[in-house]
Amino acid sequence: MSQLTHRIIAVNGIDLHIAEQGIGQPVVLCHGFPGLWFTWRHQIDALSRAGYRVIAPDMRGYGRSSAPAESSAYDRVHTVGDMVGLLDALDLDQAVFAGHDFGAHLVWDLPAWAPGRVRALMQLSVPRTPRLPVQPSVGFAYLAARHFAHVHYFQEVGVADAELNGHPREFLAKILHALSGANRYLDCWDFPSEGNGYLDVLPEPPALPWNWLSEDEFDYYVSEFTRTGFTGGLNWYRAEDAVWEQNAALHDKPIDVPTVFVAGAKDPVLEMMGRDPFAAMRALVPGLVGTHVVDGAGHFVQMEKPAEVTAIWLDFLASLDA
Repeated sequence: MSQLTHRIIAVNGIDLHIAEQGIGQPVVLCHGFPGLWFTWRHQIDALSRAGYRVIAPDMRGYGRSSAPAESSAYDRVHTVGDMVGLLDALDLDQAVFAGHDFGAHLVWDLPAWAPGRVRALMQLSVPRTPRLPVQPSVGFAYLAARHFAHVHYFQEVGVADAELNGHPREFLAKILHALSGANRYLDCWDFPSEGNGYLDVLPEPPALPWNWLSEDEFDYYVSEFTRTGFTGGLNWYRAEDAVWEQNAALHDKPIDVPTVFVAGAKDPVLEMMGRDPFAAMRALVPGLVGTHVVDGAGHFVQMEKPAEVTAIWLDFLASLDA
């Protein structure tokens, strides 16, 4: 059984840190905000033991990877370039890609942006949705006029950065708990945007440990984000208008590669998407072979219910090899 290894590779003009374990068919795991390679710790071990080569990068802007200061460095040209460059650096023609949160947002775009390089998709928490009719920032401003909206709050450079960088432990505890199966995130909507920061509107979490996150695991997140700050992650939000423009001709291109989708039944993201968040995804993803809703889990389904997610993934990966 191979051991988990870490290395830095030069990719697409940046240094990309990857955690890697196992041999066999490659599976690339792309985290979101506020995540790290460590978000996939349960899946890395389980998939590698099942005979897969698991590659989990710190996405650009996070952890031990480079974090360019400009939000323009987080557009789709750069983020797709990272994943294609990763395959090239590892001498891989194709990989199965998995994504969560902003990682899922990127991975949904990969088949159109990098045809031939994606063997299949394993997506978490964020369903594929039709292209927005207006720039994302316009939608963000509309939401902020009605209630506190983090997507709008994050747009002004320096404001959210200063708040979150100054209180990494408090922020991480609040956001991880609110988005989990505790399902408290929408409490934020009880507050107006004016005069509030993110820490003002997020509910208070219980003391650690939680049933899905130990104190040591939480401390790893705190130590990494204390060292790096959150600006790299925030820049993924600030690049949304550029991504929207770059995707004009590609966003609604049907995704034909085999795809499985998994979400927690208590994920607030699903609540934000209306009565049937999967209807549009079924139309946009003809390659979709399964949609799974995991009871008792929220947004961080791969950490909250790792055994369930891993079992779904292993069944799906086995079907690709059949």
